[in-house]
Formats: sequence, C-alpha cells, structure tokens
Amino acid sequence: MDTTGEARIPKQRSIAWRLRRLVGNLLLAIGAGVLIWAFIVWKWNDPLTSLYTRWQQHKLVAEHALVVENYRPSKPIPVSATRQEAAVAIAAEARRMRAGAAVGAPIGRIIVPRLHLNVLMVNGTDSDSLRRGPGRDARTFMPGQGKLVYIAGHRTTYLAPFSAIDSMRPGDRITLSMPYGTFVYSVTGHRIVDAHDLSVLKSRGHEVVALQACHPRFFASHRYIVWAKPVRVEPAKGRPYRPTN
Repeated sequence: MDTTGEARIPKQRSIAWRLRRLVGNLLLAIGAGVLIWAFIVWKWNDPLTSLYTRWQQHKLVAEHALVVENYRPSKPIPVSATRQEAAVAIAAEARRMRAGAAVGAPIGRIIVPRLHLNVLMVNGTDSDSLRRGPGRDARTFMPGQGKLVYIAGHRTTYLAPFSAIDSMRPGDRITLSMPYGTFVYSVTGHRIVDAHDLSVLKSRGHEVVALQACHPRFFASHRYIVWAKPVRVEPAKGRPYRPTN
C-alpha cells in the first residue's frame, strides 16, 4: 500500500501553518512598528523630517546674515521722528522688502516663548518653503505695513514649529525680527476654520499677525489660527514706539 501521498499531506499542512504563523508574526511586527513610530511623532515630532529642517535652518542662518548685513534703509528714521513719521517710514521699508523677497528666502526671525520657538521664517507657504521653516503667505503683508501678516507652519513634521499652537493663550508674545525692525505682538485669541476657508487671508485694514497650523494634529481638515495684535515696534534705526491700532 502506497502511503507517500498520505505522508505528504501532513507535511504540506505543517508548511502552510508555518507560513501563516510567519506572516502573522510579520504583520504584528509591522503593526507594532507603526504604533511605535506614531508615538514618537506624537511625542517628539517626526525625527527624520526634523533633521532636514535643521539642516535647512543652518543654511538659512548664513543667507539671512547676508540680508541683514546688506540691508540699507531707503530713508533713515531720525531720532526726533514722531510716532506717525516712524510708522510711515517703517511701512515704506516693509513694502520694499515685500516687493523684493524671493520665494523660500529668509525674511526674519520668529520668536514665540510659549512654543519654545526661535527660528528663521521664510517667504512663501509652498511645500518646499515650509520644509525650511515657518512661512509668510505671499498674499499677505510684511510686519509694519499695517495689514495682515499670515504665517503658516507644520505641526507634526519638518521640525513642527507650531506643534503646540493650541497651547497659546491671550497675552502670549510673538516677536518678528526683521532687517528693518523688531515687532512684538500680543495674542488676542484663536479660531478654527475649514481648510478651504480663504477668507482668513483677507486683511481687515489694521495690522494683525496670524499663526496657522493644521488641526487637529495628523489631519488637514481644518486650520487652527492664533491671532495677535501689535504692541511694540523697535525700528532698526530709531526710537521704539507703541502702535496706535
């Protein structure tokens, strides 16, 4: 009696069982890896993209140093200038910088103590620009122009500069250091809008800073926007003054 076929069946079943076990263990390992990676990103942000942004920030430091070194005001602000005269001169410098700023180029430094943030910001909010750091939306204005200054930043990747944006509270300070002056703003509140709501990019006729990031974290269905009003202007050349608006 030939028992070869009968012996082969248990052997085949054994191989199939081992394959299923191997695949099952592999899927469990992949699942565990995904969970661990998600926890790392949630807790400390994406380390790989953060390394890229740190490298880009290092390059931006050299670029920005040249911008500051080569900056020359079109019309120096005399020490005797009134607040109104200084504001007009600052607005002119801001318009000039806005007109000449290239996409992705460093335009100034953003400092937000609540977010433990002190990095260079760039001109533009396209994907490449935001990988370098927080970016000013080119459809809005420069600090000192008396209009909307809209700055976007990542929340989970590329150094995640605005990862804790929802922790900001009224009264928190936002400082924008530009070649022509330093601008200090005080947070007034926040707003959550649909990701496709472009009305937030419309200037309302007075200066305000808006910091924007995706909301909630890991999703892009909405935008979390923090608003702040100007409370102090320190011209690069001239006396500090308090804005009227």
